[in-house]
Amino acid sequence: MKYEVKYDKGTRLRVRSGQWAFTKEEGYGLASLLLQQDFIHEVLTSHRNGSILIYYDGSAESKQRIFSFLDGITIDDLFEAEPTQTQASKEITDDFYHNLAGMITRRYLGRIFLPIPIRNALTIYRASKYIWAGLDSLTRFDIDVALLDGAAVAGALIQKQYAPSSSMMFLLSISDALEDYTVQKAKSTLKDSLALNIDTVWVVGEDGEEKQVSAMDIEKGDKIKIHMGDIIPVDGKVVDGDAMVNEASMTGEPLAVHKTTGKTVHAGTVIEEGNIIVEVYSMNKETRLNKIIDLIENSEELKAETQSKAEKLADSIVPYSFLATALTYLITRNPSKALSVLMVDFSCAIKLTTPLSIISAMREASDNRMMVKGGKFLEAYANADTIVFDKTGTLTNATPKVVDVIPMSRRYKRDEILRMAACIEEHFAHSIATAIVKKAEEEGLKHEEDHSEVEYIVAHGIVTEYYGKRAVIGSSHFLFDDEKVKVTKTQEKKIAKLAKEHSVVYMALDGKLEGIICIDDPVREEAKYVIEELKALGVENVIMLTGDSESGAKAGAKALGITDYRSQVLPEDKSRIVEELKADGKTVIMVGDGINDSPALAAADVSVSMKHSSDIAREVADISLLSDDLYDLVTLRKLSTGMLDKINNNYRNIVIVNGTLLVLGVVGVIPPSTSSMIHNLSTMLFGVMSTKSVLDENEFSNDIEVEAIEVADAS
Repeated sequence: MKYEVKYDKGTRLRVRSGQWAFTKEEGYGLASLLLQQDFIHEVLTSHRNGSILIYYDGSAESKQRIFSFLDGITIDDLFEAEPTQTQASKEITDDFYHNLAGMITRRYLGRIFLPIPIRNALTIYRASKYIWAGLDSLTRFDIDVALLDGAAVAGALIQKQYAPSSSMMFLLSISDALEDYTVQKAKSTLKDSLALNIDTVWVVGEDGEEKQVSAMDIEKGDKIKIHMGDIIPVDGKVVDGDAMVNEASMTGEPLAVHKTTGKTVHAGTVIEEGNIIVEVYSMNKETRLNKIIDLIENSEELKAETQSKAEKLADSIVPYSFLATALTYLITRNPSKALSVLMVDFSCAIKLTTPLSIISAMREASDNRMMVKGGKFLEAYANADTIVFDKTGTLTNATPKVVDVIPMSRRYKRDEILRMAACIEEHFAHSIATAIVKKAEEEGLKHEEDHSEVEYIVAHGIVTEYYGKRAVIGSSHFLFDDEKVKVTKTQEKKIAKLAKEHSVVYMALDGKLEGIICIDDPVREEAKYVIEELKALGVENVIMLTGDSESGAKAGAKALGITDYRSQVLPEDKSRIVEELKADGKTVIMVGDGINDSPALAAADVSVSMKHSSDIAREVADISLLSDDLYDLVTLRKLSTGMLDKINNNYRNIVIVNGTLLVLGVVGVIPPSTSSMIHNLSTMLFGVMSTKSVLDENEFSNDIEVEAIEVADAS
């Protein structure tokens, strides 16, 4: 490929290969080829001028590899592909600004170069769309915004008020473009959150051998193995194994479904427990998940309730606008004064500013590394009065440490308890298992494979055979309630005394408690401050859920300043607690990161997943934090409440300005042309104000408060 380097600085490289180098779809394929290199982070292409913008790690070696790759590309290597989410989102934004620029350019060039008669003819031509829409509403007996717009435009034309009519239609077209842009961006974000980002899968051959291949290379009839915690990449039938599959992304049902041989599984669902081999029925665009994504294209459910309310409010005002116009004419017998009332369209400003405010807030959330799947979730976050935290991984760093190992009998010493526990736990990536294995390594306690195959039970523990004895390790609920392990009064007193304020992992052999391991998972440094800030921002109830023992949960809650906590909570308990809070009239935010948080995330009014969340948590969550800073929850609250405040302020200002124009028009102080001009200018001003950053305003207010406090302290 021939190209010219246009920009080369830092981590950004732009080359240009000419207008006919590749088509739009081939540009997507070229981007997908480049993104296969792990040192390349993002690629944007433009078929209009053959531009390729590459974001990479910035090293000289990587740059040379990029050049070598581009040098080796021939026309035969190009293929058509789908755009990445970044490219799709950028194209939606570019198309919107391109259309907006075209609308503004055509309007003002026309006013400069076209003779007045031609401009008036074009105004009449453009007005036909609004007049026909108004007549359509009239024939359906709907007194709505379309009817008002059509009547106002027609009335202005009858009075030969061409300029006001043209200005009104210009603003209405901008409003429509903004609404389309809002919905397209929300749908694009949601589609990306549902899309499967799976590069490779394990294909099982006829001889039973497993081979890792590209997900793009699998075919109908192939058998693939899917492990616990993985997203199922295809639609198919289980031919071996069994698993608990969370189908929340498909059905909305938070509880996992047991899948055995012969049962059907769908792409996008997640294995919570177990391993299965699936025979492929359909993949890529043929899967049910992609059919659901296609349905999203026609969905209206992504609109924020506030935006829907704004549209309903605009419609509800229409009868009063017609009534005021009729009364004005009956009282004054002056068509000009009546038209002044009709030209002041409250709905125009309301319909323009509300989607603008929502777009601005969603863009600002994205700029702050927060992915919001729709405006309605920002609104729910702003209105929530209760936040529920899963402790591990959200309020803590999910890096637990072993602080003590306590034998519960004379049969085994401390080091033997730790060595056995590490031997059993080493096969699992759970943070507590890692802590136990790491502690054994630090103390030089080596262990052999002294046990049979282990069985992991989600959120409970592990069962295996250890030297012929049934070994169980896990929570108190698992050992004492499920496994019926006996514990003596002496052991209970010992645990209460020595394990106070710690989370405890219990280990038993053949039904007898042999040892406990005390675990501490320190809370995040910023967690307590974040909770205080959320309370100051109107979140009345802060609740912590944890599977820890009562003593460990109490210590953690005390460190965080939380008074309402629930200990020894199971996954199904979390969702039940959320449902109970909602039944009590609470609007609930759920914050979690693990597989066992997904039922509660699905049940909440609005859910938030952390940066290092499991696949299923990210799938289910309405909002995903892309940084590891818990303070983002505070930022999100300020952003969402600021969005609603901005919308409400717009309502108030629109009523004041337009109400004043109505009065001035009725008493004859201003003619319809002036009324229309002020109305249009104020609408544009409100629109510009709606795009202003909410967080910048908050920071400005905070700076003023800090300065005031400093001045007060100084005096």
